[in-house]
Amino acid sequence: MTTLRFRVLGDSLAAGVGCTRVEQSIGHVLADALRAAGHRVELSVHAVPGARSADLPPQVRAAVAAGVDLALIVVGANDLTRFTPPAVGAEKLRDAVTGLVSTGARVLVVTAPDMGVLAHVPPTFRDVVSQTSRLYATAQAAAATTAGATVAHVGPEVFSRFAVDERLFSADRFHPSAAGYAVIAQALTTYVLAAARSA
Repeated sequence: MTTLRFRVLGDSLAAGVGCTRVEQSIGHVLADALRAAGHRVELSVHAVPGARSADLPPQVRAAVAAGVDLALIVVGANDLTRFTPPAVGAEKLRDAVTGLVSTGARVLVVTAPDMGVLAHVPPTFRDVVSQTSRLYATAQAAAATTAGATVAHVGPEVFSRFAVDERLFSADRFHPSAAGYAVIAQALTTYVLAAARSA
């Protein structure tokens, strides 16, 4: 059986900040799902907490050097908090996807989350923040698709759960808890399994 080289790139969400154990992070949960589906998996996480789309090149180089069949990129939250223009962040994401696809890897991209569900956002600004998040995610999705990636959609039904259930957040009220990561990973599993079949 061929080993599937699964690499996770991106920011603190990709790295699993907020989990109490590394096994609860997105990469590990999805690797377990792949193994349950019959794949032999080699996982490495190159994600860096605080990373923006502009910080992806070193992660791409590390993933390519290690060998990559399937890559998951989770990025965008820090671009939003630092007011990165959508066109700028999308271009950096496109370049990262291109670098991975050029090696023959299958690439999945999770775009920016809906920041309007965060408790730190005053209620009067939540609609504006949510709209800004959607515009940024739309630009990311277009760029990623153009470069050859598949967008793994974490839809409104997921964000609505975070909006009403504080247990899905860790103590900092910004990063997901283990339960929150499980919800996100569940939304991504179908995409990951489909990509693995064609990797």
